[in-house]
Amino acid sequence: MGYPDRCLWINGVEHVRFDVLTLFPQIFAGYQTQSLLAKAIERGLTSIHLHDMRQWTNDPHHKIDDRPFGGGPGMILMVEPVVQCVRDVQAEAETPGRLIMLTPQGRKLDQRVIEELSREQRFLFLCGRYEGFDQRVSDILQPDEISIGDFILNGGEVASMVMIDALIRMIPGVLGDETSSIEDSFSRGNRRLEYPQYTRPREFEGHSVPEILLSGNHAAIKKWRDEQSMKRTKQRRRDLLDDDSQESV
Repeated sequence: MGYPDRCLWINGVEHVRFDVLTLFPQIFAGYQTQSLLAKAIERGLTSIHLHDMRQWTNDPHHKIDDRPFGGGPGMILMVEPVVQCVRDVQAEAETPGRLIMLTPQGRKLDQRVIEELSREQRFLFLCGRYEGFDQRVSDILQPDEISIGDFILNGGEVASMVMIDALIRMIPGVLGDETSSIEDSFSRGNRRLEYPQYTRPREFEGHSVPEILLSGNHAAIKKWRDEQSMKRTKQRRRDLLDDDSQESV
């Protein structure tokens, strides 16, 4: 199962490129060396390129922020170095990529957004800090503004990691089992939470694995999992269910 229209090809391998524009590239040092992401990078399925926006300022002290016109708390990231940084980074590859600004003012991230974006071959993440970007950054560059939730972070770096983690799961070959991402909660139109999962031992502190999972009856196991998925969704996220799906379990 491949998606040749959304990936760059490097040495015959489908490859998705992430460019992160940030004031703190060192935050990503450990992140790139762990778990599925590290394996995907090693296998050439993806790559992360870090860009320190301070390198695009003309200020001798690499100052990239200033006080807001009209007064108010905090500092604002200036338009000129940010715009120039984006343009220069876009020019580093044949495809300019999907420019994403991580901001509380953006559309809320969910799995449907991830699946929409997953056909892109390159992403540029604009990571804000302080009180955010000069509005003209958005006006000029027209980024896709995305929020990972209704809460405030210190900057866009963690939010970009969230998006990278979600997006690499959509790259063919990253997951050991290609069906895993399909069965996850929220994936590919799935509006239910995932069913409970168990592994060894069969019993621990009086809690046993449901007998149906040990039966070897795959049809019965599937029926049980569907029922448990619906039950869990009703209990925890009833808002996910359509009106037609509100039957009791």
